Amino acid sequence: MKRVLGLVIATLAALCVAAEKPERGDYPLTPVPFTEVRVDDPFWGPRLETNRTATIPYAIRMCEETGRIDNFAVAAKLKAGKFVGYRYNDSDVFKVLEAAAYSLHVHPDPGLAAKVDQIVSYIAAAQEPDGYLYTPRTIDPKSMPPRTGPERWSFLEQSHELYNVGHMYEAAVAHFAATGRRTFLDGAIRNADLVCRTFGPAPAQRKDVPGHEEIEIGLVKLYRVTGDEKYLRQAAWFLDQRGRARGRKLYTYDGDVTYAQDHLPVAEQREAVGHAVRALYLYSGMADVAALTGNADYWRALDRLWGSIVGGKIYVTGGLGAAGANEAFGPPVALPEK
Repeated sequence: MKRVLGLVIATLAALCVAAEKPERGDYPLTPVPFTEVRVDDPFWGPRLETNRTATIPYAIRMCEETGRIDNFAVAAKLKAGKFVGYRYNDSDVFKVLEAAAYSLHVHPDPGLAAKVDQIVSYIAAAQEPDGYLYTPRTIDPKSMPPRTGPERWSFLEQSHELYNVGHMYEAAVAHFAATGRRTFLDGAIRNADLVCRTFGPAPAQRKDVPGHEEIEIGLVKLYRVTGDEKYLRQAAWFLDQRGRARGRKLYTYDGDVTYAQDHLPVAEQREAVGHAVRALYLYSGMADVAALTGNADYWRALDRLWGSIVGGKIYVTGGLGAAGANEAFGPPVALPEK
C-alpha cells in the first residue's frame, strides 16, 4: 500500500497528458525541466529540506546497510561477497540516485555528490560487456534469489530484470540533467540498446514483455533526452504486446492473469485490475506513448481506466491498492480501512 501512494499523483497527472493530439514529437504541454524549478514556499519548502537533509541520506544509508549498494561492487569484482537481498534490490538504489539528482541540482551538497559519484562508478563497473545489468545473475548465476529464472529474461513475469533497469534509465536521465555528465546516462543507453536488440517484432527477437511494468516510462525518458526514436518504439512495442499470446504465454500469478495486466491488450482494458503498482506504471507509460505518438486507442483506454480509478477505486487520501495482501486493486467501491 505504501509503495502505491507515491505513484498516485504522478500517474493521475500522466493520464491527463493524453488529452489532445500533439502537433509535434513531444508532449502537447511542454513540461518544465526540474532543473529550472525552485520551490521555497512555507508549505513545501520545509518538506523539501527534510527530504534533502534526512530522507535521502537515510535512504542511502539503508541501501548501504542492507547490501544493496555493495551488490554492485561485488558484481564489479571490486569487493568480495555474495548477492544480498531480493531480486529487485537494484531498483531501490536507482530510485535513491534519482532523488539525489533532483536534490543536488537545487541544493549543491559536496558530500552527497561524492556519494552519488561512488555509487554510479560501482554501477558502471558492474555492467556486463554487452550492457546487461542484474547484479544477482552477474554475481552468481548458479545461486539466484527466489522468483528468478536460470538464464537471462527466462522468468520475466517475476524476475524484475526489466523493471530494475527502467528505474536505472530514469535515474540516469535525472543525473544527466542535474550534472551534465554522461557516465550514468551512457550506461543506461548501453543497457537500453541491449533491450532493443533482444525484444521486438523481428523473428529472432524475443516476444516477452515486462512482468512488472516500468521500463516503458524509462525508455520514453531516454527517447526525450537522446532524440533516438528506437526507445519510443520499444516502449510502444512492449505496451502493444501486453495481453497478446503471440509467441509467449500470458503472465499469471497464482492463476490470476489480471495481476500483471496481461489479460487484454492495453487498448482494450476498461477496468483497473491486478497489482496496483504495476498498473500505475503501465498507465503512465501508456500516457507517455499516447502523448508522443497520438495513439487515439490509448487515449480512449486511459479515459476508461481513469474513470475506473476515480469512480470507485481510490481512497480520499489518494491511496490505491485496496487488496493489501497483494497490493492489488479490489472490486469497485471496496475500500477497506485496513
